[in-house]
This record gives sequence, structure tokens and C-alpha cells, in this order.
Amino acid sequence: MWDLAGKALILVENLSVPFDRRVWQESLALRDAGWEVHVICPRGTKRDTEPEAEIDGIRIHRYPLRAATGGPLGYLREYGTALWHTYRLARRVGRVDVVHACNPPDLFFLVTRALRGRATRFVFDQHDLVPELYLSRFNRGQDLLYRLVCRLERATFRAADVVISTNESYRQVALTRGGKSPDQVFVVRSAPAVERFHQADPDESIKKGKPYLLCYLGVMGPQDGVDYALRALAKLRYEQGRSDWHAVFVGAGDTFDAMVRLSAELGLADCVDFTGRIPDEDLLRYLSTADVCLSPDPYNPLNDVSTMNKVMEYMAMARPIVSFELREARVSAGEAALYAPANDEAEFAKLVALLLDDPDQRRRMGELGQARVRGPLSWENSRRTLIAAYQAAIK
Repeated sequence: MWDLAGKALILVENLSVPFDRRVWQESLALRDAGWEVHVICPRGTKRDTEPEAEIDGIRIHRYPLRAATGGPLGYLREYGTALWHTYRLARRVGRVDVVHACNPPDLFFLVTRALRGRATRFVFDQHDLVPELYLSRFNRGQDLLYRLVCRLERATFRAADVVISTNESYRQVALTRGGKSPDQVFVVRSAPAVERFHQADPDESIKKGKPYLLCYLGVMGPQDGVDYALRALAKLRYEQGRSDWHAVFVGAGDTFDAMVRLSAELGLADCVDFTGRIPDEDLLRYLSTADVCLSPDPYNPLNDVSTMNKVMEYMAMARPIVSFELREARVSAGEAALYAPANDEAEFAKLVALLLDDPDQRRRMGELGQARVRGPLSWENSRRTLIAAYQAAIK
């Protein structure tokens, strides 16, 4: 007979912990439900650098990892290294009741298989659709590597006792492509901790003497659309003649340096700042000062069905949003955003201008978004579903 709580091992490769906010929220929720929680993750570059840490009762085991460069072969090297270190550290952790694997990559089922007899249940936390990620990032079509990625996804679904999906679109993939039954798939939406996102005093110095501030928050990778945002801002400035704004891009990623160069090439160097990753208190200062927030993720097979953390965080701060037309963006933001036709930078710029000229609409959209994050999309609802998923896994 299973207890309702035991020892859980969470595996994540994409970010360090506790920097990975979703994984950290899940870890704390499981701890509060009585679980002993261990996490294996890569070390960060500037934070989360210790190989071992215990934070708020969560035991974290970190390994060195060099991020991929170049094409798919770079990711094969990265994932292979991560898989080896994850297996090595998992053996050190010892017997656990649940292995909770967050993708990408869809390889952690191999660790569970190697630890059979130690790890008794496998929870697959579906952060990304890796086949769609491959198509969107590399633009190589359905080649041999794509078919391999699909096979690994199927193998992960088969191995999983329970699947945790971040939204209903991902859940449908688990039910159809993954062949899981409805009672095996739980939607645990990513949601900001509302106590973390609170209004700070606006800092007018950030606007560099301009009336309005535009803000982007998030990762800067090939599929994140920072280049679309910059081209839209160039149209806002040079085609619409709007020079009454300053923009700040908060975050880091593979394309950070390229985006800084692109802003200069577009003639935006004097009106766009790139901060890199910043402490929470600075982040709150920027978001509290922002008049309009940008969610420029372009339409592609992955983005259309993915929940963007930046959108949820903008909403938590009661900021109006401009987004491209994406299925899950509308599910998340509803009337808290205006939606430009997919990948249409000129229309994106026009919607930004529309909001700059309408303070009442900005305020109304911000209030609607904040109400959604504190109500139907709150982490408290997701926390309850996470615990229910674990209870289903250990029956």
C-alpha cells in the first residue's frame, strides 16, 4: 500500500534550480504536501553555481553543463552530457518513490529505466513539445533527426505513469500522439507566484526622458521573437514617426549578442536597452514602470500551442500586452492583450501605438489580466492539480 507522500526526484536540464520558477514552485508544493524532494539540474553561470545545496528544505544536486552551440549535433552533445550526469547523481540520491522528469530533452525515461528497482513511478512533466521545438528551431523539416525525436517522445509517453501538461493543447498531444488515457494526464499550468510579482514605485529614469516605456521580459532564443519585436519597433519609429518611447529588453539567451547587434543595425541603439538577467527587485521596477509589454513570439508549430511565461508575468503585474495571434496566447491572456496577425511586424507596431495613445484601455487590460492570474489561472489551482497527479501516480 502506497503512502500519499514519499521521496521524489525531479530531473530538469533546461535551467538551474531555483532559477527555473516552475520547477521551484512544484518542488515547494510537493514539500508542503509532505514529500522529500530532490532536484537534479545543471549549474547556472552566475547563480545556482554550487554543486550541492539545500534551500527551503529542497535538496538540489547540480552538474556542470556547457550550453549547445551550432545545430542539432551541439544539442546531442549537450543532452548526452546532461543524461550522464543526471544518471550519476540519481544513483547517489538512491531509492525514490517518484522520478519526475521535465523535458526537454525526451531522454530522462532512460534514467528511470536504468534505476528500475530504485525509482518506482515515472511522472513526465511536459514543458515542451520537442518535435515541434525541433521543427521551429532548426527549420530542417521532417528529416531523420526529426523522426528520432518523435520516437523518443513516444517512448517517454509509454514509460510515464502520469503526464503533467502545461496547457490543454499539450494535454491533447499526450492523449493522441502519446496514447495516454484521460485519467493519466493532468494540466498543471505555469503561473507566477503572485506574492513575488507586486507593484513597485515606478522609476521614471528608466524611460530616458521619454513619456512611455515598452518592456520585453524573457529568454532570448531563436524562437522567442526578439528580432520580430525589434523590427516592429523600427517600424514604430521610422514608419509611424513615433519617438516618444524607450524600450528595455530584460533577459538573456543564445541570441542576446545578435539582438544587441540587430538593434544597432535597425537604428535603435539610442532607444533600446538590453539588461541581461537582473535581480527580482530590478525586474519589478521595470515592469511597474512599463506602459506596454511585448510578447513577440512568432507563429510556428511550437509557439502556437505553448504557454508563454512572460505573458503570465505581465498579467500578474497588470500590464497590457501586444502579442502575435497564437492559440495559447489567447487562452492565457484573453482581453489582457491585443493580437497582431501572425508575424506581422507592421500591425504589431500599430497596436503598440494604439495602446500608447489610450491610457484607459491600458488600465482596463491590465486589470483584466491581473484578475485572471489571481483567479482561474492562479498557481493555487495548479498546485492542487499537481498533488492530484502524484496521488494518481502512486496508487
